[in-house]
Amino acid sequence: MLSDLKIAQAAKLKPILEIAADMGFSEDEIELHGKYKAKVSLEVLKRLKDKPNGKYIDVTAITPTPLGEGKTTTTVGLGQALNKIGKKAIICIRQPSLGPVFGIKGGAAGGGYSQIIPMEDFNLHLTGDVHAIGLAHNLLAAFVDNHIFHGNKLNIDPQAITLRRVVDVSDRTLRNIIIGLNKEGMVRETGYDITVASEVMAILALTTGLQDLRRRLGKIVIGTTKDGKPVTAEDLKVAGAMTVLLKDAIKPNLMQTLENTPAFVHCGPFANIAHGNSSILADAIALKLSDYVVTESGFGADLGAEKFMNIKCRTSGLVPNAAVIVATIRALKMHSGRFKVIAGRPLDPGLAKENLAAVREGSANLEKQIENMRYFGIPLVVAINRFASDTDAEIELVKKVSLASGAFAACTSDIHARGGKGGKELAESVVLACEQPNNFRFLYSLEASIKSKIETIAKKIYGAEGVTYLPVAEKAIEMYTQMGYANLPICMAKTHESLSHEKHLKGRPRGFTVPIRDVRLSAGAGFLYPLLGEMRTMPGLPSSPAGEKVDIDSKGRIVGLF
Repeated sequence: MLSDLKIAQAAKLKPILEIAADMGFSEDEIELHGKYKAKVSLEVLKRLKDKPNGKYIDVTAITPTPLGEGKTTTTVGLGQALNKIGKKAIICIRQPSLGPVFGIKGGAAGGGYSQIIPMEDFNLHLTGDVHAIGLAHNLLAAFVDNHIFHGNKLNIDPQAITLRRVVDVSDRTLRNIIIGLNKEGMVRETGYDITVASEVMAILALTTGLQDLRRRLGKIVIGTTKDGKPVTAEDLKVAGAMTVLLKDAIKPNLMQTLENTPAFVHCGPFANIAHGNSSILADAIALKLSDYVVTESGFGADLGAEKFMNIKCRTSGLVPNAAVIVATIRALKMHSGRFKVIAGRPLDPGLAKENLAAVREGSANLEKQIENMRYFGIPLVVAINRFASDTDAEIELVKKVSLASGAFAACTSDIHARGGKGGKELAESVVLACEQPNNFRFLYSLEASIKSKIETIAKKIYGAEGVTYLPVAEKAIEMYTQMGYANLPICMAKTHESLSHEKHLKGRPRGFTVPIRDVRLSAGAGFLYPLLGEMRTMPGLPSSPAGEKVDIDSKGRIVGLF
């Protein structure tokens, strides 16, 4: 089979204006960025405000291996398959961070014959949204230190500044730095986060319009005064300039798949250190223009999907009709504890051999993720992303486990090798699932205390026995409660490699206690985010970064990009 890049480069793309016209856009609502990608005007929402919404489907997964289980591929393939069976579908996914593109995971456009194209544009810069987000964030950081330098009229406590700078590269050496050594400012410790962990990114994904964006940016809390009062971007008089930098980035990007299915690509927050979902605006537009909208949430159902339900849907008011949980035989075998999957190293040959006992043991993770989605009261379908080495007996076992655990259906998906044709069974099951009774509900009430909400997620979603709080976390919870932020939803920052906070605990861990190291505030985005264990907001590069393989050939074409 050809590489993803070669498949993408051989594709026959339609001009994006043709895609947009088929969707129902007018030319005035499209802003071209070349021939094959465009931004769309938010004015379309006003024109279509009275049109009913299509069905809303969220694609999530079991706890993945470091290699991923094909969640984006399934999202793209499902959208293509829905069109194959005569349904009008639109895909909504996140823009990838350049950190993993050049780090461990590589590109994020899907794979095989279920990809977003042009995949080079998709993975590299696209229309510059992430850079605009980074600039807006770092402008705020510069205003903070500049204000202190020029007399500190707001009485900002330099030791209580929580805002860090951002850059969209995985660089562990920037996690903790000292600034002000040129003697033109106060010397203090700070650090960098990756741009997709920025609160500005989270805000852009959760905003409902330009004025709402302006209001949310103004509410960003950068730290406190020396007498403990919050200091905001509005106080620093920089929120307006930040909004101006994002006036184009707020508009969703329109692309297409290998089968010319339309795809919105907008925002890219990680699910382990942020809320992990694409923008509300892209979803809202897509729902007015199609019968079915297929979006995805980052990592496993314990992370992105939990935040999709409790944060994104709570903010947007949109109700999902169904969820899809992606599983692979390979990952289930890993969750048995009999095999390890390490990025950059050859796979254990045992993963390619039939092993029903390992599949059954590892299916405990699938059972828990099904349970997690059932907490929200919507029907779900399990999609088994098939690999050549999977046996019929292994697949039938996973289907049996899925149905016994409460899934509406369990289907084999061959969309990587066959595109939309390989996902027809999945598409038909999802259509039926969307017609089932829907009792959507949130996991917790916003009126609950901060600790109660944290403990509800830890015990119900992760399966923890209890929660402990380090002194820094206790102090933060007390402070944010006194400041009036206790009624915000919770966005847990946790490893994606386990249901627990310990990445080596595979399967369905039991009897563990979750340690809350710290709790931070994203007042503009509208959530609190506890840090579990040693979770970091700036990744590092592996020993052999994916960027080593990326280059330009003699004809000027990109090579080595996934």
